[in-house]
Amino acid sequence: MRDLPEPRQHGEKSLEETMAGRRSIRAFRDRALNDEELSQLLWAAQGITDTRRGFRTAPSAGATFPLEIYAVTANGIHRYHPDGHKLEQMATDDRRAALAVAALGQDSVRTAPLIMVFCAVPERTTRRYGDRGEMFVHMEVGHAAQNIHLQAVALKLGSVPIGAFDPDRVADVVRIPAAETVMYLVPVGEPR
Repeated sequence: MRDLPEPRQHGEKSLEETMAGRRSIRAFRDRALNDEELSQLLWAAQGITDTRRGFRTAPSAGATFPLEIYAVTANGIHRYHPDGHKLEQMATDDRRAALAVAALGQDSVRTAPLIMVFCAVPERTTRRYGDRGEMFVHMEVGHAAQNIHLQAVALKLGSVPIGAFDPDRVADVVRIPAAETVMYLVPVGEPR
């Protein structure tokens, strides 16, 4: 497990500027993201903002935190651990091409230097809220993904939301544990 750089909480762009600049970007330059960019993006998705209570950047129904985030890069697959702001390397090979196939051939998944794979353990939320908890999980992944899109703009990067994929194939490529459900893919990189 490796520590990520401390995330910034002050940026150069206002929230309004990032919202106005948010667009779906599907073409990326061939430049790997640096550790500071990766750290900031992961923190934006699920970083802890209240260490006493464990609250995160995205709201979670009843603080059940069902989301798990994987960062897929040319250097492999990494699992984000919000507690401690760390990355755990799960694989060392480049699986972006295979992930693109699982995403129905979308080129942005193949060429992005980072694909954030959002998964969920729905039971963390449905234990408390029953069937309605499923809706809360979907809402939470939307909140976290929007944070990524806005953070990307603030970092002068681009992103695109991807919902068209075969979840079983994505799970196989990324080696997602059986208890987790693949919810969303977000390719991120420097716009071409």
